[in-house]
Amino acid sequence: MLKLKFLGNGGSGTGECPTLYATDQDTYAVQGWTTGSADTVEIPHLLLGFAETDTYVGTQLADTGRGTFTLTGRPINDPETLAQMNLADDESAIEVPKHTRRFYGNAAAAQQ
Repeated sequence: MLKLKFLGNGGSGTGECPTLYATDQDTYAVQGWTTGSADTVEIPHLLLGFAETDTYVGTQLADTGRGTFTLTGRPINDPETLAQMNLADDESAIEVPKHTRRFYGNAAAAQQ
């Protein structure tokens, strides 16, 4: 079981929304809309703004062109972990790496 810390949510008008959590395993749990693939969810762009300071979601994001990203990770199926979430019928959850941000800005600009 992952222990979850709520970081933020948004993207729908109901109580169940895509949500970002920090875990006790130094990863992120991402609750998002189902995509037809158990290891991929769709989230609104704004959800990434809730990442912990100086960290980022360490998985590839694909911009859908409609204000959302899809991202892939390890599906969360553990009932005790899922019980900590408020999943809507059209949502699922994945676990993704949490990486530390070590660089800010444009490397090319710094060399000029």
